[in-house]
Amino acid sequence: MLSVRNLVKVYPGPVTALQGVSLDIGTGMFGLLGPNGAGKSTFMRILAGVLEPTSGTVTLDGRDVLSDLNSLWSVLGYLPQDFGFFPHLTGAAMLEYLLQLKGVASGKESKKLAAALLERVNLAYAAKRKVKEYSGGMRQRLGIAQAVAGDPRLIIVDEPTAGLDPEERHRFYRLLAELAERRTVLLSTHIVEDVAVLCPRFAVIRNGQVVAETSPTDARRMLAGAIFEGAVAVGDLDALQRTRRVTQAVLVEGRNHVRIHEPSHEAPAGFEPAVPTLEDAYFVLMHGKPNGTDNGDLAVPPGARVPSVAAHVPETPQEIGR
Repeated sequence: MLSVRNLVKVYPGPVTALQGVSLDIGTGMFGLLGPNGAGKSTFMRILAGVLEPTSGTVTLDGRDVLSDLNSLWSVLGYLPQDFGFFPHLTGAAMLEYLLQLKGVASGKESKKLAAALLERVNLAYAAKRKVKEYSGGMRQRLGIAQAVAGDPRLIIVDEPTAGLDPEERHRFYRLLAELAERRTVLLSTHIVEDVAVLCPRFAVIRNGQVVAETSPTDARRMLAGAIFEGAVAVGDLDALQRTRRVTQAVLVEGRNHVRIHEPSHEAPAGFEPAVPTLEDAYFVLMHGKPNGTDNGDLAVPPGARVPSVAAHVPETPQEIGR
């Protein structure tokens, strides 16, 4: 069990990136969902031991890992948002070098382990190609190969699917799902599909605060009967957004196909009931009050946990977490 309690990070300025984040994360895949600037990367870097928190604790299986980083790093696999590779090296040579830096293999042993890891992430065919020739998805798989070396207990992946095409993304999904079968995998993302496909449970983070912790099923269930859709003329969209909570607006043949959240459960004229999606739930959570509700119009779903919120909520762009 990975247990995070009251994690706070304040950068000079001051810039408040995290405001008392608390989470319990067990074996399997867990998602941290939020927009860019919500504090996700700061949170992941603290958990990986590469950034010191202002206050708070992190324990893994009961051990305080922030006070003993060597014990953390010995069981950690980490894929940061921006992973630096040497572009002139081949995939095999790059991975061998990383394995030696990580201390899990050396010499001939590193060659053998690198070959096995490349096979595991479906990159054996490109082992002798230079990294600069790799696609975005291939680079991410190479990053995962080094992350899983040494059979880590905890794997942290930060925005791993950003910029991947649909085929590469789904290939990466299958790989992450396999890794989560017997270890804790923490996935940070701003892409709702990542959570919908991979995560039995997830937390939504906004302005350095966890506003809800739930499952995709429960998040959709909380909006049952409150989502409606209809067609709206392009010129009428702005007026609708001033009076209704629009969760999605997509142009189709010159007209906006719009989804709205209506807490009264009464369909406005021209709108029909719609099945809630995780994107609908994410939008509502992101635009509600800090405790996950909006003056009582957003019911917390069964099984969801809404954490207590710190007294200070950022108001200026400078205070929003990175």
